[in-house]
Amino acid sequence: PTRRSSDLRLRLARQARGYSQQQLAGMAGVTRQAISAVESGLSDPSLRAALGLAQALGMSVEELFGPYAPVPAITARSVAPLSGQGDRVTLASVGDGFVVLPLQGATTTRCGFLPAGGLADEAGTAFQVRPIGPPRPTLVTAGCDPALPLLGHPLGLLDPPIALSWWPCSSREALRLAADGLVHVAGAHLRGRDGGYNTGPAAELLPQGGEVIGFCSWREGLVLRPELADGISSVGDVARRGLRLVNREPGAEARSVLDRELAEHGIDPAQLPGYGTCATGHLEVTAAITAQLADAGIASEPAALAYGLAFLPLTTEHFDLVIPAGQDGSREVQSLLKILTSRWLLDQIASLPGYDPARCGEHIATFTPAHGSRPP
Repeated sequence: PTRRSSDLRLRLARQARGYSQQQLAGMAGVTRQAISAVESGLSDPSLRAALGLAQALGMSVEELFGPYAPVPAITARSVAPLSGQGDRVTLASVGDGFVVLPLQGATTTRCGFLPAGGLADEAGTAFQVRPIGPPRPTLVTAGCDPALPLLGHPLGLLDPPIALSWWPCSSREALRLAADGLVHVAGAHLRGRDGGYNTGPAAELLPQGGEVIGFCSWREGLVLRPELADGISSVGDVARRGLRLVNREPGAEARSVLDRELAEHGIDPAQLPGYGTCATGHLEVTAAITAQLADAGIASEPAALAYGLAFLPLTTEHFDLVIPAGQDGSREVQSLLKILTSRWLLDQIASLPGYDPARCGEHIATFTPAHGSRPP
């Protein structure tokens, strides 16, 4: 049978509220099989079932099963400024409000256009959004590790399923977005004053406190085109040979690694060709080098291996997931914690050359505004 818009509307309304078919059936006083039949377009609901489902979902029967009507606009905040009216955005609920991730630049595609959750009515960072269908429960995460999208598959298998939206950015920007309540989880690999990773910087940048959960480890270092690698043993050699650099954005740990190496060799960054460039991720750095837009850069070993580039290790880094206090009880974060130790996810991370998933799902530390951090 042909799928009707009302059938899809019931499923979207159920998933937007985070209910499984069994949970909604219990609330509405119908069987799970009845809900499945309606959602699959195999049958129409009885009047009693329609009334029960509408009441359980907080909707009228007309809204749920009547002719299609546009979803009203809602107020949302954005993780980054929008360019203007009609911008395609990903729409998700975080805390008590809605946030959007602009579908522009590096976030526009994943080797193809991504589905939009809505259209923005104006430019800026706070505005009205016209949803394209009811918003789904969505885990919103930010950070630079290109392995983060792997979370989407196991989250989508949960009942009810949880969608994933990833905003690629530097570790410091990810923690800022978490502090502002714009993401559920921030991914970070920042070295603290004590030489350790993430817990100290997270405590400094998230005044509300939170949790640090392990995700993976990998080496970070100098990446070069293979034909240029002979005779290169440090960033100092890159500078002496006048090789063109592709740099990361301010706030990225890769940029900090580069700055430490330059300082150690007494090199003025302004004299390094390409120091002022700005790539927003490890794969973007290696893609620029592969395209011969640059000769060298600082990136993770997995990114270098993915593009067949030469790699000179400089440090081993821990990429962790930082959960701000107040988000840990949300359905989205609880779903994340449930799937972090799944066999599928661990095997997928381990299958990526250069990744070590040994700490994935491990509770690293709790940090509080008043008492700093403490181990689990």
